[in-house]
Amino acid sequence: MRIALYQPDIPQNTGTILRLAACMNVTVDIIGPAGFDLSDRAFRRSGMDYIEHANFLRHINWQSFQLWRSETTVPQRLLLLTTTAQHSYVEFFFQPTDILLFGSESAGVTDEIHNTVDKSLTIPMHYGFRSLNLAVSVAMVLGEALRQNDSFVKP
Repeated sequence: MRIALYQPDIPQNTGTILRLAACMNVTVDIIGPAGFDLSDRAFRRSGMDYIEHANFLRHINWQSFQLWRSETTVPQRLLLLTTTAQHSYVEFFFQPTDILLFGSESAGVTDEIHNTVDKSLTIPMHYGFRSLNLAVSVAMVLGEALRQNDSFVKP
């Protein structure tokens, strides 16, 4: 299981997601350009004390992420979490090799990406509400995916 963040805007969300990923032993792909400095120095300076324990890859753009995916030997489904999807994440069966893709906080993802993914999923919400915080969304979906695959880190 992997988390992919497409052009994240808010460093605090990315820091929270990296901490979650470190605790759950999941890798994060950060697809640039981001709305903040992605250097190791910037991560350390922002106080992300879990950064040295987090497994993450930086991709300069969508094309470099797709190139990386094409070179992996294990088939990986790319699952987009979006407010525009018709299928709920709780009704979907996740596989251990899935990549959970989340768009930027301010703009989501492009139409090209919507048309590229294997499946689009949504988090059902009470009528009239638009979206959840990115880190909260990642935690909810990752938790369900790990639960389904009995992939939580064992104590």
